Amino acid sequence: MNKRARVLLLNAALGPLDYRVDPQHDVQPGSIVLAPLGPRQLAGVVWEPEHMPSDAEVGDNRLRPLAAVYDLPPLKESLRRLIEWTADYYLAPPAAVLRMALASASALDGARTIVEYRPTGHVPPRQTPQRAQALERLENRQGIVRELATIADVSDGVIRGLIKAGAIEPVEVHVDDPFPTPDPDHARPDLSPEQTAAAQRLTQAVDAKAFAPILLDGVTGSGKTEVYFEAVAAAIKAGRQTLVLLPEIALTEPFLKRFAARFGHAPVAWHSDLRQSQRRRAWRAIASGEALVTVGARSALFLPYRDLGLIVVDEAHEASFKQEDGVMYHARDVAVMRGHFESVPVILASATPAIETRQQVAQGRYEEVKLPLRFGGATMPDIAAIDLTQDRPDRGRWLAPTLVTAVQDTLARGEQSLLFLNRRGYAPLTLCRHCGHRFKCPNCTAWMVEHRLTARLACHHCGHVMPPPRACPECKEEDALVACGPGVERIADEVALLFPDARTAIVTSDTLWSPAKAAEFVHRMEAGEIDIVIGTQLVTKGYHFPNLTLVGVIDADLGLSGGDLRAAERSFQQIAQVAGRAGRGAKAGRVLVQTFEPDAPVIQALVSGDADSFYEAETEARRHAGAPPFGRFAGIIVSSESLDEAVNTAKAIGRAAPRVEGMQVYGPAPAPLAMLRGRHRQRLLVHARRALDVQDVIRDWLGPIEKPRGVRVAVDVDPYSFL
Repeated sequence: MNKRARVLLLNAALGPLDYRVDPQHDVQPGSIVLAPLGPRQLAGVVWEPEHMPSDAEVGDNRLRPLAAVYDLPPLKESLRRLIEWTADYYLAPPAAVLRMALASASALDGARTIVEYRPTGHVPPRQTPQRAQALERLENRQGIVRELATIADVSDGVIRGLIKAGAIEPVEVHVDDPFPTPDPDHARPDLSPEQTAAAQRLTQAVDAKAFAPILLDGVTGSGKTEVYFEAVAAAIKAGRQTLVLLPEIALTEPFLKRFAARFGHAPVAWHSDLRQSQRRRAWRAIASGEALVTVGARSALFLPYRDLGLIVVDEAHEASFKQEDGVMYHARDVAVMRGHFESVPVILASATPAIETRQQVAQGRYEEVKLPLRFGGATMPDIAAIDLTQDRPDRGRWLAPTLVTAVQDTLARGEQSLLFLNRRGYAPLTLCRHCGHRFKCPNCTAWMVEHRLTARLACHHCGHVMPPPRACPECKEEDALVACGPGVERIADEVALLFPDARTAIVTSDTLWSPAKAAEFVHRMEAGEIDIVIGTQLVTKGYHFPNLTLVGVIDADLGLSGGDLRAAERSFQQIAQVAGRAGRGAKAGRVLVQTFEPDAPVIQALVSGDADSFYEAETEARRHAGAPPFGRFAGIIVSSESLDEAVNTAKAIGRAAPRVEGMQVYGPAPAPLAMLRGRHRQRLLVHARRALDVQDVIRDWLGPIEKPRGVRVAVDVDPYSFL
């Protein structure tokens, strides 16, 4: 008798579908299959019917047969339960979450070789600007044509032309070469007594093979990485897999180098910069259990690990762990849930833990392991505020005299400085001094940011770029455009004027767009080839430069505006993290924080070092307001290319809002970013008490709402961005 199987296909618009299983196919829950859908065939996973109810039962005689069953390990029950939980909690289609688990389509096929391409170093006789750009961006890169075109920001035709001209050559790649096994005893570190005690607790948790969420709370420079590496070593010795999540792709390459120094070989990397062949090789090694340690961005959380023994979330406070589109999950929280389903410990490492994490510790749900001192006798840097109302920069300048003097002294000692401003580009706003016209993005409610290094105006929300015009498009006046406010490029210009002999580097996502670029920056810093770094939040995380002794925060007030409930906490974390880059070696560090509000609680906490009082006050304010972690928020974002459709649908949702005790609905109102990528946006905010199952309420509320074809309704549970 033919069996039937319920299959969740990789199509977020569909629910689960039933198929016939012919006798030659052996399937079980978790089996990865190929199933017909109309004229196409889609990959999917067999699911237990009791966990994935179908909207409509179909008789056996009407079922279509499965096309194939892939020769791959089935997705484990623990991963299937995680996919269900994530879809339910974040109100996302289960297929959209499943897609992250089956994140490499080529990995489903059998072993094979593929042809990739790489530059030869040859410059073609007919060199165009696009060809020159491609060859510059593709230095030391390799991939299929589509990948190279994306990296170089050119068309496929440009890459094919370079192949034809001999500037790019084919190379055959074996996609399933085995990964080397890390050696847990390769270079064991000499830990301090405090580090040893912390490492022993973490290794005990690994050996116990049970769920245990642990906050590793250590000041910057305390050696948290070396400590949790001992837990990784314990997992390797047990033959079990480890996942380490990092918040930024730029941190991956320096981390791989650090890991290789400790364990003899680099771990398996997983992030968006991987080539197709690399993703395939990594996915299959993870699924087979061959990859014992995986280091990756948040999407690595859903990969099909065969025998997971440990999860580490490094820099666990980072807001970049929150996915802001598609499935809007928070990787820190989902990591804890994966640890629960897998029965493994989860280490949350941070020098500035989030209030949500601190509250879990206070309630006894998470264990806390503390590292209160820097490693090797290094001391925490001295932090002082510069009152910009008293110590004003010269007109047209942004560095206060006190900070300028400090940079001069640091240069004279042959030490390195870091100037931090969390604003990319040259200036955040360009306007016409003649008529006042401001350059706005045509697709978003946002100003165009001037990038003088690349001679363009760019929108940081949708990516729209344009060359700066000679004349104002409004009044036609020539040479009347003026840059308003500073970005890192403008600070770099000021540094070049003040310190013409200093060697500088601008560090932003525009300059460190790949792990290789990040590794190059680290090498130059360690080799002493850079005197002054001017950077954004990208330099606040994870870097260790012993000769960097001065940090200057250009605008400490920047993150405190906008009404974000986490604004003060985020500013404290960001400035504390960047301050932690100073004095990490034998030389003492110094941090100068420029501010117009030296008496603000954030600045006072940083200068005094009294983080506990700051967090207590912030936590109490959240408790009083019923804000997370004491209450719950959910954002409902309605968007359409038609303003009327967006407004009318949002109003209909607002009118249909249920009256539920312990829940309030605010709005609809235009979102602060009222247009994004050409779509008008309206927002509603749901505020509920902690115990309320707000997901069920929203699901029942939005389900019956009819909306025009071009309208999208997205729900952001536990939002981090209120734009």
